[in-house]
Amino acid sequence: MTTSNLDTIAATYEGSPEDNARHLMAALAPEVLWIEAAGSPYAGQYVGAAQIVEGVFARIGSDWAVFSAQVHTYLADGDRVAAFGRYTGTHRASGKAMVASFSHLYQLRDGQIIRMEQVVDSAPMLQAMQP
Repeated sequence: MTTSNLDTIAATYEGSPEDNARHLMAALAPEVLWIEAAGSPYAGQYVGAAQIVEGVFARIGSDWAVFSAQVHTYLADGDRVAAFGRYTGTHRASGKAMVASFSHLYQLRDGQIIRMEQVVDSAPMLQAMQP
């Protein structure tokens, strides 16, 4: 059975945090380019799973006591899949909660993610990170 690009991306959001992480790591192409939005606390370009984990996910885990990405809409067009949703979290140091809208645009090749570009309302994240 062939998995669609939409199914591949949805599997990185729709399960437990452990399942989502496992599905994401399995879907990343070795040369994947991951772009976190300018203005985001994790802004930058990361190449490959190791840089993404270190530069984004490990930092999120360190900064936030609770953090999740909940998708409300997916759009698929050939090798591109967009996920629209909201981040929710409670900052570990400040104790402040936040809700921030995001969109993630993925490009896939042969069922693997070769590029992800994030757009995010970073203001709520940055405000929650302030003491």
